[in-house]
Amino acid sequence: MVLSGCAIIVRGQPRGGPPPERQINLSNIRTGALARRAPQSQPDQKDTPDEPYAFQAREFLRKMLIGKEVCFTVEVKTALGREYGMVYLGRDTTGENIAESLVNEGLATVRREGIRGNNPDQARLCDLEDQAKASKKGMWTEGGGTNTVRDLKYIIENPRNFVDSMHQKPVNAVIEHVRDGSVVRALLLPDYYLVTVMLSGVKCPTFKREADGTESPEPFAAEAKFFTESRLLQRDVQIILESCPNQVILGTVLHPNGNITELLLKEGFARCVDWSMAVYTQGAEKLRAGEKSAKERKVRIWKDYVAPTANMDQKDRQFVAKVMQVVNADAVVVKLNSGEYKTIHLSSIRPPRIEGEEKNKDKDKRFRPIYDIPYMFEAREFMRKKIIGKKVNVTVDYIRAATSSSETSTIPAFAERTCATVTIGGINIAEALVSKGFATVIRYRQDDDQRSSHYDELLAAEARAIKNGKGLHSKKEVPIHRVADISGETQKAKQFLPFLQRAGRSEAVVEYVFSGSRLKLYMPKETCLITFLLAGIECPRGSRNMPGGMQVAEPFSDEAMAFTKELVLQREVEVEVESMDKAGNFIGWLHIEGVNLSVALVENALSKVHFTAERSSYYKTLVSGEEASRLRKDKIWANYEEKKVEEVVHVMEEKERTANYRAVYVTEITDTMHFYTQDVETGTQLENLMETMRAEIAAQPPVEGSYAARRGDYCIANFSADGEWYRARVEKVQSPAKVHVFYIDYGNREIVPSTRLAVIPPAFSIRTLAAQATEYTFAYIQVPQDEDARADVVDSLVRDIQNTQCLLNVEHSGVTCPHVTLQFADSKDDVGLSLVKEGMVMVDVRKEKHLQKMVGKWPPWRNSKREMKVMFTLMLALGQMYWR
Repeated sequence: MVLSGCAIIVRGQPRGGPPPERQINLSNIRTGALARRAPQSQPDQKDTPDEPYAFQAREFLRKMLIGKEVCFTVEVKTALGREYGMVYLGRDTTGENIAESLVNEGLATVRREGIRGNNPDQARLCDLEDQAKASKKGMWTEGGGTNTVRDLKYIIENPRNFVDSMHQKPVNAVIEHVRDGSVVRALLLPDYYLVTVMLSGVKCPTFKREADGTESPEPFAAEAKFFTESRLLQRDVQIILESCPNQVILGTVLHPNGNITELLLKEGFARCVDWSMAVYTQGAEKLRAGEKSAKERKVRIWKDYVAPTANMDQKDRQFVAKVMQVVNADAVVVKLNSGEYKTIHLSSIRPPRIEGEEKNKDKDKRFRPIYDIPYMFEAREFMRKKIIGKKVNVTVDYIRAATSSSETSTIPAFAERTCATVTIGGINIAEALVSKGFATVIRYRQDDDQRSSHYDELLAAEARAIKNGKGLHSKKEVPIHRVADISGETQKAKQFLPFLQRAGRSEAVVEYVFSGSRLKLYMPKETCLITFLLAGIECPRGSRNMPGGMQVAEPFSDEAMAFTKELVLQREVEVEVESMDKAGNFIGWLHIEGVNLSVALVENALSKVHFTAERSSYYKTLVSGEEASRLRKDKIWANYEEKKVEEVVHVMEEKERTANYRAVYVTEITDTMHFYTQDVETGTQLENLMETMRAEIAAQPPVEGSYAARRGDYCIANFSADGEWYRARVEKVQSPAKVHVFYIDYGNREIVPSTRLAVIPPAFSIRTLAAQATEYTFAYIQVPQDEDARADVVDSLVRDIQNTQCLLNVEHSGVTCPHVTLQFADSKDDVGLSLVKEGMVMVDVRKEKHLQKMVGKWPPWRNSKREMKVMFTLMLALGQMYWR
């Protein structure tokens, strides 16, 4: 440091800490005294201004010596310990003599009263002074040098306006003093403002002043101060003045060799400070990165640092999971790849709440925080629509330890919390919530390191929300959600029932799942909460409290509830309300993305078909699904045994075959000898519907690629053979280019790209006109096992009956579809009997007496031509083997 034109402070090389300092005063010369501020404890005294050329002499030496190696000799040491000598630039006395340079530039005068004639160095000083006078250099110029006196400004009347006037542009400055690692005193140029600047975003260990006036340094305070001094003290720098909260000027000091703020953090001499991070103009993420680097290396103030997730494996710290439920505005339940469920809390945010809500809670009122707390519903809905049922990236930031409440503590009890940053498509959900004003950011103690890894972004988002008056920060009237909870309210339910029945399919959100078939729904249009029971099925019951004690759960009740939760919890669904039970619970059908939940439970062997489903249009699908599950002996059907045949025969003995033929149109024949028909009676309706639908599509063609196919969805498909649109159901999505569809009105199947699919217009859905293609198979005949023989039969059927009108009679039910007899419309000849007579199929002998009468009229069964040919070939081959 250069104290004045004739006094400097030197330091040795640092070894294990800041080195000792030593002040050297230049012998035989004198320079002007620099300005001094009067002690604030003595208001009567006035500030002392610069003497002419005093500042110029100091600046001459500062620019020449600061940061350079010098060599010095001590000539005189006073009783008070002051040392006088000569200083040379470089490592030995051959370097430039500093005193001579000052005198030569006219910035110092020679103390001639102490000159000795026999001392050549002193004599040379006198000669240089005479030359400077002759040349009128420096202080020897005419005019006395009054123009070299600075107008120092120690006090700024309005610091905030002063900082704002700089417009965050770099200002040239000289660092005059370093109080500690993060606080400096700077001389702003060219207007000579002397200001104290605190580095934005960081804080170094400080020197605490004790009661007796002494200073005690915090750990690493001296090292941090030396780190800043050795790089900035009396250096030419630029300072960006960034803010002025509470009369404290915050800024960033920029040196050509780097940013001291970031260097302090990287070397572990400072920690980030939340309250001033927001004003740091160089990017707060750089500061966090520097601090993180020091923490990972455990240097200096972080030598004892333990990361919040230090004991976690990388796979537990970062993972991808599917969101199953939004618990609150700051917590979600996710499903890991292992199938495990885990509750994740969003780091460093607080959801909307009412202060003292537990104390003010009305005990007689059912408390519903999601509707009663301002902006809680909006926050939950924002998260639900954004991430429910989707894959998200989870980065665990910290594990908040469990807390226990006590009578003396005001902190509520919480279980251990896993706090993480959740992102989807690169969007931080917590940041999005805060920016919408649906949550606030938690403020931490400075030493509390358990916080979000994106804490600064959260603070910035909150600042934007406050500035724009969003959500919780809005001055507008708080939104009120008046939701009627009619769960279990029989009288209210009776009033709502007619409206829901007339509405047909109504939109709803599944709020809660009590069991596999019992749910709580929020009806947005009706703004009510209802309890909803799935119709047509009998689901395993879970355990529950009964007057006589705890009722044991039925097998697979938990699996059924988990299945329903994963499929519909907090999803937007459509419901058809059919009736209501005596407890005020609504009964009906629930659909999600084209899937009937009742059918899905039955198909997955988690429920049985209830007899009440018989009058429903979904009965056939339910029975088909149940039979398939029963044949697989899956889950609830694992121990199922078929009833004895004798019992079936006994029941059916009394029946007589009924012949009730009706006209049908055969539209499709499959490779398994099943066929699809349309009823002739409804043929006109289908033709009209197709004509109207295609006209509407021609007027408003669907946007290609806008439809995302899902299994079970009803849609419209562009048939490849004729380029016309038909109603269809998605059976499988192999890839966007290969979607398996079933044409519900004709029975044929096709694999098409998703670009040839579109959403079915509501006016032409199956609610308007049911699917017209019905599947059947032939009664009384056996399907050939040989593929070639079966192909011959199918070819014959295609030639004889496909796309023709026939007469159909249902003979008996089957596992997958009804078994029927089919007659030609003109001749009334039986199609199956014709196949038997031609020797293409064999008769299937039925044990039921009322069906045996029909089979008895048919000719004795015999082998088909194809089977005879195969048998002859086998016998010939065996004979040849024998003779060999």
